[in-house]
Amino acid sequence: MIWLFWLSVSLLILLALAFILPPLWRVHRVADADMDARNIAIAKTRLAELKEQLSGGMLSPAQYEAQRTELELALSDDLDIAQTANTAASQGRWLAYLLAVLVPLGALALYAGLGTYQAISPTPDMLGASQPASAKLDEINKMVDKLAKRMESHPNDAEGWTMLGKSYKYLQQYPKAADAFGKAYALLGEQPEIMLSYADALAFANGEQMAGKPAELVFKVLAREPDNINALWYGGMAKAQAGDAAEGVRLWRKLLALLPPNSQSQQEVQALLGKLEATLPNGPAGTPATTSAKPAASAVALTVQASLAPEFKSAVSPSDTVFIYAQAITGGRMPLAIVRKSAADLPLTVTLTDEQAMMPNMKLSNFSEVKLLARLSKSGNAMAQPGDLLGTIESVSTTDKTPHTLVINGSVK
Repeated sequence: MIWLFWLSVSLLILLALAFILPPLWRVHRVADADMDARNIAIAKTRLAELKEQLSGGMLSPAQYEAQRTELELALSDDLDIAQTANTAASQGRWLAYLLAVLVPLGALALYAGLGTYQAISPTPDMLGASQPASAKLDEINKMVDKLAKRMESHPNDAEGWTMLGKSYKYLQQYPKAADAFGKAYALLGEQPEIMLSYADALAFANGEQMAGKPAELVFKVLAREPDNINALWYGGMAKAQAGDAAEGVRLWRKLLALLPPNSQSQQEVQALLGKLEATLPNGPAGTPATTSAKPAASAVALTVQASLAPEFKSAVSPSDTVFIYAQAITGGRMPLAIVRKSAADLPLTVTLTDEQAMMPNMKLSNFSEVKLLARLSKSGNAMAQPGDLLGTIESVSTTDKTPHTLVINGSVK
């Protein structure tokens, strides 16, 4: 096997010389290349595809924002690379002879220092080596840090602050995202897209609560653009959290009519709307609401011990988001109580109570039985995405005080 290895090395070196040496015998010129224009054109094409997928219901607004952020980061990084034109001068034939000697010697020297011919017959330890699962996230973090440093010397660049805010949101660093969007808002003024991004980041930084500044920004947008889809969604959530279910229902009904028929977004809103309508005093259609309600005074506390199945550990990054929550067994998928953690915390124990409800009228204590779920998400999206890791317990009594063991051992299809 060793002789075959060295024969292969020799042939590869000869092949490399065959590519390197001929051009040195003649003068050639490398044409200027407008790489900026090419990168921008590619980015515009991809952005058009994302907008088309958003309008067709193939992407939710959150998925669209996340993918557009990645696209903007990649383009920003590309445009920072200086593009220069080079003219190759005639090289003396002496350089060809020199390279004919240096290339083989250099290749052998590098391999002697960095390589290992034992890999021809690898040991089990060598086969067990793997690449870190967080390589992509590390690359994105570096790009975001680079952008943040750039903004220190360009504080009046509104577009830069906007991109930085989207980047921090993608990385789930919500207080930093809110700060960046706040600076963009101060520079750009009453622009709906910036106002909604600012409101969203503020809400996530405040435990996903819309009360206060987030709700103020959302309803300013609705006053100017009554059919803004994102504003209708946030507005309905703000009203539901504030206990004004009737106004929340009105906003979400209007949103439902504006979404593409049979799209995933429409189905999600329909499910949430059904649960919110059920909390109205006379039900969704003027009749008494029928739910598996219990007396409001009953205290509910469900203890959940969540862990990750061993076979999935290699696919998980410590910064991935873990949602542990309870749902009604029938009806919509709005969490009745939810806790947000990171994969680094696993295994962990949490307690779900009425205090973690997303809406005042949709609480654990309103139901006799619920479904428990633990979902691990790389995107941090509150809505389940294909590829998310998932663990479930189909039915648990809300009066059961014993700890419930929940193992993340499947995936969202």
